[in-house]
Amino acid sequence: MKIRSALAVGTACLIFAASPVSAHHSFAAEYDSSKPVEFKGVVTKLDWMNPHVYFYVDVKTDDGKTINWACEAGNPNALARRGWKKSSIKAGDEVTVKGFRAKDGTFTANARSIVLSDGRKVFAASSDDGGPLN
Repeated sequence: MKIRSALAVGTACLIFAASPVSAHHSFAAEYDSSKPVEFKGVVTKLDWMNPHVYFYVDVKTDDGKTINWACEAGNPNALARRGWKKSSIKAGDEVTVKGFRAKDGTFTANARSIVLSDGRKVFAASSDDGGPLN
């Protein structure tokens, strides 16, 4: 009986260790530090949750089209330590975002700094490998 229990526990451990884990990604895995972006637009949505806060910004192009950018920031705790509140960005706010574009070419950015609608500049506590982007 002890052998079966030990075997069952050992098998369960191996299966758990071998299964894919939703791990935290590095900046370099998803974003390109050689492709900085800056855009101004209107916030359409905020997802304030772990592991990263996302906010979405409608940006008008020169030809009149609208592109919805997905902007990744740090986790809620890191943002709160920098003075953010869930209400710091809300739908309808006009913001300017500086960050780095996703490697896959989608309209996704790792946000580094944001100028809020009241003119305050805040840092996004994102996972970039370098320092703040001014």
